[in-house]
Amino acid sequence: MSLVSEGADFRGPMTAGPGLVEPMLAEPSLASVGDYVALMKPRVMSLVVFTALVGLAVAPGSLHPMIGFTALLCIAVGAGAAGALNMWYDADIDAIMTRTARRPVPMGRVQPGEALAFGLTLAGFAIVVLGLLVNVLAAALLAFTIFFYVVIYTIWLKRSTPQNIVIGGAAGAFPPMIGWAAATGSLSLEPVLLFMIIFFWTPPHFWALALTRTEDYARAGIPMLPVVSGDGATRRQILWHTLILVPLGIAPWALGFAGLFYGLTAAVTGAIMLALAWQVFRERRPVERASKHLFAFSILYLFLLFAVLLIERGWGGLIARLAA
Repeated sequence: MSLVSEGADFRGPMTAGPGLVEPMLAEPSLASVGDYVALMKPRVMSLVVFTALVGLAVAPGSLHPMIGFTALLCIAVGAGAAGALNMWYDADIDAIMTRTARRPVPMGRVQPGEALAFGLTLAGFAIVVLGLLVNVLAAALLAFTIFFYVVIYTIWLKRSTPQNIVIGGAAGAFPPMIGWAAATGSLSLEPVLLFMIIFFWTPPHFWALALTRTEDYARAGIPMLPVVSGDGATRRQILWHTLILVPLGIAPWALGFAGLFYGLTAAVTGAIMLALAWQVFRERRPVERASKHLFAFSILYLFLLFAVLLIERGWGGLIARLAA
């Protein structure tokens, strides 16, 4: 459900060439509990839950503890469902790419049909429970997010256009809106602003990684921007998106949704983010070092913005509402 990259696993496939297809056909399934956990993309899930928690915490009004827990649980399960369905559909290209070749489906530990059934079951559970126990708006947003990530991004955009990350980034930006809707049953400007921050954060974050994995994407036939338009165009797009992102990051303070501490954090980290994007823009070959620095800091940047917002504005209010 999130387009944030799982950049930690860069190990290569166990076999090469046509042999990569054979593990996907292995019978019987060799799946363990850990394989099913891996299907849910736990690192991505953690970011989804965290940003949803911020949306839940900063929302106004009262909140029963069980409602908050149920909402976050359903959002986590929904994110896991989206991850499993993504791995089911992308098993063919995952087997080709070095970064993803050791995932459970291409390695043959989970059969494609099992991943599909697992993902659909999780999705159905999360949407129905969220709708019955929390509210229909939050459930509808969760359902649309899973649909957007699996159908719009994974099945359509990812393999058809270099704008896959730009448009598809909406999938990873919905969790704060779902959290807000779970708490209030409505939406307003503030969760939309949080959506916009993640939406414009996603392209610089992911393209910074893509610059270091161009050959991998080209081999798999994925039209990522560096593959289709080259490094130069990608570096320019990273800079332009960062120039939009930084003011958006400061906007919650400027609009009175956050305090001075958040504003200072957003300004300082935004300046660093922009400096790193400029470094990527100015560097020619090799681009790996600057891109890796931007990729790594972009994760810290988003975490700090939402963490400070949670501490400064949301955490105390959430505790007060739970105690009310």
